[in-house]
Amino acid sequence: MAETKPIECWMTDMDGVLVHEGRLIPGADAFISRLRDCGRPFLVLTNNSIFTPRDLQFRLRSSGIDLPVESIWTSALATATFLDDQRPQGSAYVVGEAGLTTALHEIGYVLTDNAPDYVVLGETRTYSFEAVTTAIRLIRDGARFVATNPDAVGPSSDGVLPATGAVAALMSRATGVSPYFVGKPNPLMMRAALNRLQAHSETTAMVGDRMDTDIVAGLEAGMRTILVLTGIMQAEEIDRFPYRPNRVVPSIADLIDEI
Repeated sequence: MAETKPIECWMTDMDGVLVHEGRLIPGADAFISRLRDCGRPFLVLTNNSIFTPRDLQFRLRSSGIDLPVESIWTSALATATFLDDQRPQGSAYVVGEAGLTTALHEIGYVLTDNAPDYVVLGETRTYSFEAVTTAIRLIRDGARFVATNPDAVGPSSDGVLPATGAVAALMSRATGVSPYFVGKPNPLMMRAALNRLQAHSETTAMVGDRMDTDIVAGLEAGMRTILVLTGIMQAEEIDRFPYRPNRVVPSIADLIDEI
């Protein structure tokens, strides 16, 4: 067997790995500090497209984790990168919030409901029936359908909320058109992140709390995968999946000494 190369770069999910409902997961601050002190390239990834990286930087800092804004990679940024590659200087009708609209503005996209090239669906806590209806009509008229991520539900202090994947299903049923999901588990998001770090998959680890997004995305991108049990996934659920992470650890705190 080929010798396993040491981990040189790290990627980690945010919710369930570093924080949970805005609260620091013990050891996450020390993990990020060790990465920074050692000069290890790293990115914090999230399928959340609501917030800009600067917003997320502030939220993480408020929980006790300090990192540069350039170290945050969102599904909104990945979606903008994808659209810029596919159709530069294009146009889109967006159902989403500032994280997504800002990312599209920054690549030079025009946001319009007048015959846009794309309908782009992102996450929001206040889905507008009017906006969704407009999006459906535009897709039926020929706009291409892209969504930031397929997560059907998201967490809140009151329980789960319908998320991008659930609304995308509604829109698909109404249009007969399935969206192209850019975020995890699409390895496209991981490869774009690798390019951002100028890293190689064989020497990069992906740390996540979900088998169906973080782990499968890392696996399909050729990365080392590490599942933590501080988020949505419980140890007894792992065997339900046809693939396995390279490692399972109780929390990210257990990885500090490996940096």
